[in-house]
Amino acid sequence: MTKGVVGAALLPSIVTAKDRKRNLEELVRSGQKYSANDQIQVALIGAGGMGTADTNTAITVPGIKLVAVCDLYDGRLATAKTKWGSDLTTTREYKDIINRKDIDAVIIATPDHWHKDISIAAMNSGKHVYCEKPMVHDITEGPAVIAAQNKNKVIMQVGSQGMSSLGNEKGRQLLKDGAIGQLNYAEAFYARMSPTGAWQYPIPPDASPANVGWDRFVENTNKRPFDPTRFFRWRNYRDYGTGVSGDLFVHLFSSLHFVTGSLGPDKIMATGGLRYWKDGREVPDVMLGMFDYPETKIHPAFNLSLRVNFIDGTGGTNYLRMVGSEGSMTVEWDKVTVFRNSDHSDPNDPLTQTKITGAGKEYVYDRKSMMPPGKMEYTAEPGYKGAHFDHFYNWASAIRNKGKVTEDPLFGYRAAAPALLCNDSYFNNKIMRWDPENLKLLNT
Repeated sequence: MTKGVVGAALLPSIVTAKDRKRNLEELVRSGQKYSANDQIQVALIGAGGMGTADTNTAITVPGIKLVAVCDLYDGRLATAKTKWGSDLTTTREYKDIINRKDIDAVIIATPDHWHKDISIAAMNSGKHVYCEKPMVHDITEGPAVIAAQNKNKVIMQVGSQGMSSLGNEKGRQLLKDGAIGQLNYAEAFYARMSPTGAWQYPIPPDASPANVGWDRFVENTNKRPFDPTRFFRWRNYRDYGTGVSGDLFVHLFSSLHFVTGSLGPDKIMATGGLRYWKDGREVPDVMLGMFDYPETKIHPAFNLSLRVNFIDGTGGTNYLRMVGSEGSMTVEWDKVTVFRNSDHSDPNDPLTQTKITGAGKEYVYDRKSMMPPGKMEYTAEPGYKGAHFDHFYNWASAIRNKGKVTEDPLFGYRAAAPALLCNDSYFNNKIMRWDPENLKLLNT
């Protein structure tokens, strides 16, 4: 990589010409009026915290209209009418939603164990799908979702919303242009401090078998008596959730794969433990994962380490950092920070190599190796609406124009697979081998 090419990449703006065009299109669209026939009529299936956040963002995209909401807790259905309009259709039965001809697309934000079934049913009904991550609950479920999308030719976007961020786009450009040299290592860390951030979600005092569709909730998993804790804090239990790996690692896999062009790791190892939240949960609150990425035509072999801590005394930190032969790069959704190794040393400078003698030993202080790296930041321009908006905007644009999304089912499965195998490694205390190109588990 020549210095000229690298220099061209290191421009003081995160917004590329492509970004400017997209933002202009958004501004033009925002001034348009859509008739009932032009609107994308959307229904929400799963009106919990993430489903609510998704919907609040989706309806800010011009031309998307929310027409129905499905949830298994009646209290959320009542709240939906208050929040989004009394004319909404509300139901506990997701089949009522997917059987409606006037609904074009669905947002699926249910617990993880329902992602596959509802996604496939919706696509088989000709509906476009936005499904929260991870795309599937188990490693075996991915091929069926991919097949349903290929068969029905609908648009499916998996909801790792950082995928569509300006930060990811700039990070991919910088890596391709050699800003950090040859990639050899990546690391990421998610820390949470607040109780709700550790899945201690509030349980409504009125929750009961009368106003919660418990039988439907457990229909496709182990049958148990009604348990409001399992229903409202479902991420803590393996029947419904996918632990810290499926909730958080999957974001990091998505962004890393987008930036590097990787298909995924071929070796997965995990450790950790339940260190603090002794509340009956079945999944660890501290997890560390290590991954080997094989060499491909697109990138060299490199290693990845991921960490999650659900009782982090530092107050919480999140980052994705890539390290190369000439520097490092930290990628956030609206910012990229590059540190490049500086070489300001002069071979004739007497401070370049200074001998220090003591205790019978001679130490050499190499000034070159101690130089602070050059730091460059690329931030989104004022007015940037954020990665979450972009992810829904890209989904809506693909639906209208029969285009492509940034995280289709194949991409979503390649991000979900190592996250799910991380759990398998942890619970089975074994190294997992995965073929990321052919999507096959190599050890049983």
